[in-house]
Amino acid sequence: MPVIVLRTPVAAPPSRCFDLARDVDVHQRSTAASRERAVGGVTAGRLGPGDEVTWEATHFGVRQRLTSRITEFEPPRRFVDEMVHGAFRRFRHEHQFLAVGNGTEMVDIFDYTSPLGPLGRLADVLFLRQYMIRLLRERNAYLKREAESAAPRG
Repeated sequence: MPVIVLRTPVAAPPSRCFDLARDVDVHQRSTAASRERAVGGVTAGRLGPGDEVTWEATHFGVRQRLTSRITEFEPPRRFVDEMVHGAFRRFRHEHQFLAVGNGTEMVDIFDYTSPLGPLGRLADVLFLRQYMIRLLRERNAYLKREAESAAPRG
């Protein structure tokens, strides 16, 4: 069970980072490379407690669907989304927004299990873990730019 932990400093308040991270429209813009789009559940605006969204995206040349649900919600400090259906055996993604000085430290804790048992574990070592790290870093860089680009909105 790989666990990826990433920390991203942002010169914006936690509430702004929290709201951007749970915004479906922002998510779609931040994952444009994989053509990720919301096709079911909440397909626009901000996700809240218990909300589900189904994403469709292309990864490794294969069109995939993944449904996740907001299972924990503590504004503006943290929320958790967990896979309900999708390619992973399971995943849990905790998003934390820690007040630090005049800004925020965004912390991602992505805990997942690949499908296919031993083959999935081999894929983690060979390429999947690094692929996921890159996707999360790209998304965080986008969120950071968005959060820092405009006046804080609460």
